[in-house]
Amino acid sequence: MAGRGKSLAAGTAKKSTSRSNKAGLQFPVGSIARFLKTGKYAERVGGGAPVYLAAVLEYLAVEVLELVGNATRDNKKPRIVPRHIQLAVRNDEELSKLLGSMTITNGGVLPNIHNMLLPKKTSAGSKSSPIDD
Repeated sequence: MAGRGKSLAAGTAKKSTSRSNKAGLQFPVGSIARFLKTGKYAERVGGGAPVYLAAVLEYLAVEVLELVGNATRDNKKPRIVPRHIQLAVRNDEELSKLLGSMTITNGGVLPNIHNMLLPKKTSAGSKSSPIDD
């Protein structure tokens, strides 16, 4: 007998499933739990904390990678480079707010021309000429 459930056949052991599989995540819940414990962020770490943190980190990674993939495709390039990450993050309002103080090395800057530097618009019908008195 194996506890109160059904008896296991001799020689067959129950295969263990990871906490990441149980939660349906790709990010490693066990490693995040270990980092939370060894990081001394708190005396004790609950069972749900690493699962929740792994889910949040996975969501952010998926969101950033989707935007970066779109920026890469827009630039007709086969490979993601830091410039694509910079363009994707800075063009998204929420990610730009979250990662506003972060510097992306080799990311460059967003293309922007200040309004003051643009040529003045003149109406096509009227010509401005100096008034001679």
